[in-house]
Amino acid sequence: MTTSGSGGKGAPSARPVVTLRDVASKAGVSVATVSLVVNEKTQSRVSEATQQRVLQAVNELGYRTNALAKSLVRGESAFIGIVSDAIATTPFAGKIIRGAQEEARRHGYVLLVADTDADPDATQQAIQMMIDHRALGVLYSTWYHREVDAPAALEGVPSVFVNCLASEPGSCSIIPDEVRGGETATSLLVGRGHQRIAFINSTEDAPSTVGRLEGYRLALRSAGIEPDERLVFTAVPEQEGGYDAAAAMLALSDRPTAVFCYNDRVAMGLYDRVKEEGLRIPDDLAVVGFDDQEVIAAHLRPTLSSVALPHYDIGVLGVRALLARVAGDRTEAVQRVFCPPVLRDSF
Repeated sequence: MTTSGSGGKGAPSARPVVTLRDVASKAGVSVATVSLVVNEKTQSRVSEATQQRVLQAVNELGYRTNALAKSLVRGESAFIGIVSDAIATTPFAGKIIRGAQEEARRHGYVLLVADTDADPDATQQAIQMMIDHRALGVLYSTWYHREVDAPAALEGVPSVFVNCLASEPGSCSIIPDEVRGGETATSLLVGRGHQRIAFINSTEDAPSTVGRLEGYRLALRSAGIEPDERLVFTAVPEQEGGYDAAAAMLALSDRPTAVFCYNDRVAMGLYDRVKEEGLRIPDDLAVVGFDDQEVIAAHLRPTLSSVALPHYDIGVLGVRALLARVAGDRTEAVQRVFCPPVLRDSF
């Protein structure tokens, strides 16, 4: 890869590719002998002295083996695949990939990544590509937590579902603990002495909608507060939805003193409406969000306390679960990962 404007004065020249033939010429042996050495297939066919001469030539010339070709020769894989329905357009996918990549590297594997843009045909093709490249296994990921049907191509390779829940028997899923997350968010507000706590939920049909509402109710009941269904609102989970729901909430004659928002985008819309009403956060209304989108939560004024989705940890645990399945652990499992609170200035 060259820098922009290559070809001009002082531009770096491309490094020549070193081949098996180059190594063979320098070491004074045949190409076949070099192939045996670099693929660790020497056994008793190549003397120790010849092996050392080949390896010295490899080091001096900077020869790099083709990892895919080597895995095919040895029948062992150097790759773990991850297939996602959206990467470039979502704020969270990068954290899942980073967690998976770092854990894969710790075990000596390279992560192959495919973005399918939620296209079923592209998904099948991506998984088949992973199989063709002798991937050890495949992580199948969605950009938000939801239930999925396993792609048929996954039947041919060990797999783990990350950030999504598969209903197929024998499947393994690593997902956020939505119930406990909702409980954590609401408990933060209860802990500050609030009794009338609203919840602005999502209109989406998703495990997060159900789970966070359940956690909200559990936290209230654990504190001896009977949930008031008049304080539960639904909104499109975007800034506009939060703005509209806040208008309805603040119109109540006995309005709440605190609110838990389904996500940080909803909280952003609520902030706008609260300011228009001449109210102050947290003095007049304490607020806790969910997702911890730093581009939002850390830049609102006051900064927004939130509950983080544990995407990095989900990526790490996904790789660990996949390695366990490759090793023979076929236990059906759903692992729910704790969503930690991130405390700022809004409550």
